[in-house]
Amino acid sequence: GHVLGGRGRVAPSDRITMAYIGCGTQGIRELLRWIAVPEVQITAVCDPVKDATNYIDWDKTGLRDSIRRTLGDPNWGGDYTGIRAGRDVAKDIIETYYAKQRAAENFKSVASYVDYRELLEKEKDLDSVKIMTPDHLHATISLAAMRKRKHVLMHKPLSNRVAEVRMVVDEARTRIAPLHLDGLNLA
Repeated sequence: GHVLGGRGRVAPSDRITMAYIGCGTQGIRELLRWIAVPEVQITAVCDPVKDATNYIDWDKTGLRDSIRRTLGDPNWGGDYTGIRAGRDVAKDIIETYYAKQRAAENFKSVASYVDYRELLEKEKDLDSVKIMTPDHLHATISLAAMRKRKHVLMHKPLSNRVAEVRMVVDEARTRIAPLHLDGLNLA
């Protein structure tokens, strides 16, 4: 079943491989939803921060408690003070969830990168990237990913500069529009 798909299983050929770029509090919050999508396999994470507890969030334990619920581990995060995030935290969350909830699928470990450029260069089998970085990096990373022929999904906005938004839309038109956006008005 794990090779061909079937009832309750997704065939490898139907699975979307995704790199997750940006592992701060917003990134981790959305990551918790993405790891539960059976058609998606997150194979790499990227963030310049390895692991830190100085993130800001809406409350002191809300994100940690969400991670604990998602992983089914009431002790995840231990007695850390502050809010944990970073690429090692995201990698741990993904690998722990996949080991518990998707063990039959035999996933390899998640690759970890400091720089999105290295990730895009080394991760040849990626279908897509999810960009959860600060707004001023959205356009730069999405342009680089589209130029590597990756599908891009990003947190709003496309950019915080109108000129960069135009660049992203133009790149999507030239690289992706002929394949997927027929009839969609991006003007």
